[in-house]
Amino acid sequence: MPLPQGAVVTSSDEPDANWSGEAGNGELTGPQRVDARAARQPAHLAKFHAPEVVFGPGSLAELGHCALRVGGRRPFLVTDPGLIEAGWVEEAVDYLRLAGLRPVVWHDVTPNPKDHEVEAGFQRYAESGSDVIIALGGGSCIDAAKGVAILASNGGRILDFEGVDQVAAPIPPTVMVPSTSGTGADVSQFAVVTDTAGQVKITIISRTLVPEISVIDPRLLTTMPDWLNAATGLDALTHAIESFVSRAHNPLTDNLALHAVKLITGHLVGTQTRPKEVSPRLAMAQGSLEAGMAFTNAILGATHAMSHQVGGLLDAPHGVVNGVLLPHVIRFNAQIQPGRFVALADAAGIATDGVAPDEVALMLAERVRALADDVGVPRGLASLGVTEADVPRLSRTTLKDACLATNPRDAGLLDIETLFRAAL
Repeated sequence: MPLPQGAVVTSSDEPDANWSGEAGNGELTGPQRVDARAARQPAHLAKFHAPEVVFGPGSLAELGHCALRVGGRRPFLVTDPGLIEAGWVEEAVDYLRLAGLRPVVWHDVTPNPKDHEVEAGFQRYAESGSDVIIALGGGSCIDAAKGVAILASNGGRILDFEGVDQVAAPIPPTVMVPSTSGTGADVSQFAVVTDTAGQVKITIISRTLVPEISVIDPRLLTTMPDWLNAATGLDALTHAIESFVSRAHNPLTDNLALHAVKLITGHLVGTQTRPKEVSPRLAMAQGSLEAGMAFTNAILGATHAMSHQVGGLLDAPHGVVNGVLLPHVIRFNAQIQPGRFVALADAAGIATDGVAPDEVALMLAERVRALADDVGVPRGLASLGVTEADVPRLSRTTLKDACLATNPRDAGLLDIETLFRAAL
């Protein structure tokens, strides 16, 4: 499976291994002509993609100006019935109209957006004569909006774009307004869509999918139901941990991932017990943002590759599946590279002094499981409807998922089957 443009692959435990000096001597030199072939070697370069970010309570009021700045006249607003009921869509539409725009609202999106929903959204977009595409909602709304944008400039069917760098033509400008604190879709180069015929989720990875602007208003997080708050929070934690140990990590993604782990482990429970309090919501909004920027550049690993298959088969909440799988994948990966998990454990508040790295990794896995218990996530996939009979199929399709390419440990069919069975 190829990696996105600019991804850097490393197998070293050293956090700065991708940034060695010329000729590997650890020193930087002054002005000189650089051999073009050497400059293209991934050990020396990393690219970092991120949108403009407008962050803070009340930032939704900037939505109209954001849409105008990227060329909007008739923006296409993708959302869902829950956001309409909560009142956020009405507020967003008011801001768009105050800016002189004529928004079109489309809300026929369900959790884990389906291929036919994306294609129906594109038809509505084309018929309406819209331009800029805005998503207001969770990861499902944002992924659906990205799918509409892909079809708007590339045609075809959304499933045609599965994999890495398959989106050839630039898409219309996009502005994302997340209503959950976890998916990272508002800053990422990922879109995940359910193939309804195949009952699998496909992953589309393209730098064209990085939005122009992400508007992050923590007020929107207060209307999430508890189960969604828990699921998206664990999704963000999985982003942070998987991006830190990814083969494509670099110093920029490392710092974001570690701080995200600190924020999420320190504040997710607080958003459940004190849902209207500002401080935990701000922390989770920032943690989600940082984890999103980390994983869109470092990519992910086996947890997400496996989770996508369960979500495609059963339409199960993605973050809940991640919360079940992540401790098992941590233990699997730590068998060959435990050192990368020490800094993660430190960030999660685990005392690591004098403890062997392999033991630290096990402690981190237990910390993740304890957090999942605290927010009410089930302990096994069986409670979500996965059976032993599903394991072979889920494992085969996992091997095709783009996220598996950057898992720090090679995983074959038997490994994935073993992980699924352990997580049942």
